[in-house]
Amino acid sequence: MNVMVVGGAGYIGSHAAKQLIEKGHEVVVVDNLYRGHRKAVHPDATFYELNIAQRERMTEILKEHAIECVMHFSALTYVGESVDNPLSYYENNTSGTIALLQAMQTAGVKRFVFSSTCATYGEPDDVPITETMSQSPVSPYGWSKRFVEQILLDQVQADPEFAFCAPRYFNVAGAAADGSLGEDHEPETHLIPVILQTLLGQREKVVIFGTDYPTPDGTCVRDYVHVDDLVAAHIAAMEALEPGDARFYNLGIGKGYSVREILDAVERVTGMKIPIEFGERRPGDATTLFANPNKAATELNWTAKLGIDEIVATAWNWHKNHPNGYEDE
Repeated sequence: MNVMVVGGAGYIGSHAAKQLIEKGHEVVVVDNLYRGHRKAVHPDATFYELNIAQRERMTEILKEHAIECVMHFSALTYVGESVDNPLSYYENNTSGTIALLQAMQTAGVKRFVFSSTCATYGEPDDVPITETMSQSPVSPYGWSKRFVEQILLDQVQADPEFAFCAPRYFNVAGAAADGSLGEDHEPETHLIPVILQTLLGQREKVVIFGTDYPTPDGTCVRDYVHVDDLVAAHIAAMEALEPGDARFYNLGIGKGYSVREILDAVERVTGMKIPIEFGERRPGDATTLFANPNKAATELNWTAKLGIDEIVATAWNWHKNHPNGYEDE
């Protein structure tokens, strides 16, 4: 299949392009490199440095490469930043996606895989989180994705040949097993790379925000899924789409790990002691969030294969060999 990976120079998009190419698909990567990395683009992919809001050029590329499916990973993703600058999030995440969908419509591309987020659920009343739970985002980031989900539902109603899947992510972590790709964000806010950067001496310590949550060890609990497992679900969804499909899947492992358990896993895998400091709770941090992945298991025959030790081991392999990220390439 001819697949366009939008955001293919980013963390998840680069892993998607790699896996697609390894499965024999022809891949075109589009990325404006705002937060992506040119060196993360697969050498066998055709690359265009372009903003997806450039609708006419996007239409030309879709037609030129006879694209059959678009995977869309290009988004701004920092919750705090979205609160401080909501217009940029709605412009990029929502309006940008509308422009992309219009280009697809003009080019006759009917298959779409859109990276969504568990942030669309806001603060759920119960866990594990199922796809049918109410959605009430608490940040512009969450709303920017939730609006797109509604747009996609409306588009299916307007065009019965159109089909989409919107996987909702929890905590994505890990790196390519061969060490070729990994996480390189600026700023970095994800727990596992923050811990690994501390072990590499790039940070003084890891701060645990809150130790008095109603959890077994007092720290927050989250669902961690390996990036390669996450991408495998996207490809399975792409291959399963039929005209008129409107699919949503929560992608996680179906259980949560506390902050302390993640710290323990890193120490176990690396054999190193982590300097930590205890801080106050951060406003807006939910106590426990993890997915019920049964729908993806039933409809896509997908389950996460890699556990927390494999997640940490692949991430550590990347970070210790690329302490400066893709600048070390």
